[in-house]
Amino acid sequence: MSIYPVIAVIVVVVLLILLSSIKVLREYDRGVIFLFGRFQAVKGPGLILLIPIMQQMVRIDLRTIVMDVPPQDVISRDNVPVKVNAVILFRVIDPEKAVIQVEDAREATSQLAQTTLRSVLGQHELDEMLSEREKLNHDIQVILDQHTDAWGIKVSNVEIKQVDLDDNMVRAIARQAEAERQRRAKIINAEGELQASEKLMQAAQTLVEQPQSIQLRYLQTLVEVAGDRTSTIVFPLPLDLLEPLVGKLRRDAGQAPPAP
Repeated sequence: MSIYPVIAVIVVVVLLILLSSIKVLREYDRGVIFLFGRFQAVKGPGLILLIPIMQQMVRIDLRTIVMDVPPQDVISRDNVPVKVNAVILFRVIDPEKAVIQVEDAREATSQLAQTTLRSVLGQHELDEMLSEREKLNHDIQVILDQHTDAWGIKVSNVEIKQVDLDDNMVRAIARQAEAERQRRAKIINAEGELQASEKLMQAAQTLVEQPQSIQLRYLQTLVEVAGDRTSTIVFPLPLDLLEPLVGKLRRDAGQAPPAP
């Protein structure tokens, strides 16, 4: 019996083992190396040689991961039910912790993001959710980053994508906004009336102090009313306009010599 086939099989097996021990890691990959189950080192990128059977490697991606947080049912502090979804950006900064300290870093971060989103938003009123998103994003990001630091994960950003309300609440908010616009319009109108009344009072005081101004105003009004009309308009003539003329006639009459 020939031993050549047996040798060929052994050679093939050895080659396969050697090939399986050669790993090539890309620039964004790192390999967590275990020796007989114990952590040994973090290697990469580039060519990695493993001792067959003795060493094992877990590949970790260091690129930023974009994860959608599923819509969460949230009850705001003013008891308004809303659905909120968000997106988080995170990446692994410590491959050793990401492998040893948590079973599935991605799933753990997703679950933590969901609970944190409900917890943080539940402490705020609906108006704050709609108008202060940047502050809420920062608060959620800080809390997530503190909890995931033990897993070797850095949460770089959190963005609330959408806050969904039911139809009844949308109509209520629309009515509230309309009432607010009407209130502001009334305030602006009242302020205008107040300013106009103050100006009228000042004009009245000026006219009282300067009687000639009343006569000029009366003549100006006549010109504005008459315009280009061809019809005859009858106005009562104020006695104030005649008083200077009557006074002058009286003075002339008093100065005139008596008739012979």
